[in-house]
Amino acid sequence: MSAPLHPRAALFGHEAARPSLPVVDHYCGVEARMKKSLALQAELGPIFDITLDAEDGAPVGGEAEHALLIAELATSAANRFDRVGARVHPWGHAAFEADVDTLIAKAGSRLAYLMVPKPESADDVERAVDAIDAACKRHDQPQLPLQVLIETHGALREVFRIAAHPSVASLSFGLMDFVSAHAGAIPKTAMELPGQFEHPLVVRAKLEIAAAAHAFGKTPSHCVVTEFRDGERLAGAARRAAREFGYTRMWSIHPDQIRPIVEAFAPAADEIAEAAELLLAAQAQQWAPIAFRDRLHDRASYRYFWTVLERAQRTGRALPEPARSAFFPAAIG
Repeated sequence: MSAPLHPRAALFGHEAARPSLPVVDHYCGVEARMKKSLALQAELGPIFDITLDAEDGAPVGGEAEHALLIAELATSAANRFDRVGARVHPWGHAAFEADVDTLIAKAGSRLAYLMVPKPESADDVERAVDAIDAACKRHDQPQLPLQVLIETHGALREVFRIAAHPSVASLSFGLMDFVSAHAGAIPKTAMELPGQFEHPLVVRAKLEIAAAAHAFGKTPSHCVVTEFRDGERLAGAARRAAREFGYTRMWSIHPDQIRPIVEAFAPAADEIAEAAELLLAAQAQQWAPIAFRDRLHDRASYRYFWTVLERAQRTGRALPEPARSAFFPAAIG
């Protein structure tokens, strides 16, 4: 008898695998906080990404020096898991090309991605991609996945075109700039809790971004929660982002936010146990339809339960040993 098919091969066939990104994207731009974040990642493991901020983190007039600092940190031993990216200045900004050239020349192979903020259109994203790809070629570095920050009217209008671009791995929502772009028509309460989940224009933007990302197999990343000292409200916001708005990743702007976001995006222990038991039973039947706990299941539901196990692995949850051995053998040891 042939070896049992892995869920990825049996359930998704030739469908391209979605980028398997950690559920937290942690932002920092001040040197001390960047170093603290790298130390925390070394402690917790690669359950969160770190985006070193060359845009808002750079002092005016000190952009070049700040990009060099980011490159130095990205290539240091502190970047243990190669899960460090960088946010550059927007396309069209005077510092954009210098950011890109410095980061790719000095840290290209150690960067997990570049984040491109504030595009006004899908054409802006295309121009940024061309410039970044040219720099990678010029410095003999591999092409970098890009993440795009949707925070302007034009980018939201063309979000499906942006999501369709093959270089784009993730879309993030820039709440603060999006609200500000409405020139006071959206109140500041929409940048706070619970308003950011209630104002119709903000809710529309969140849903459009999530829908576009999922339509093209990309990762939607939820915006910031500025109430960083209120762990309970943050956790509630993260649960809403994951369960009601379809986001599979979320920004953190303070180290204290990382663990609550991971917990909120992680599946519960009973969900993990159910998914593991069901998928092992389905694999034993060569992925044919089966009855499980008095319900009928087939490949449509198997695909859902496989995402539960993938999410469990990304968030560092313990998997039942039979499922771990069968489905994630590379993680053993």
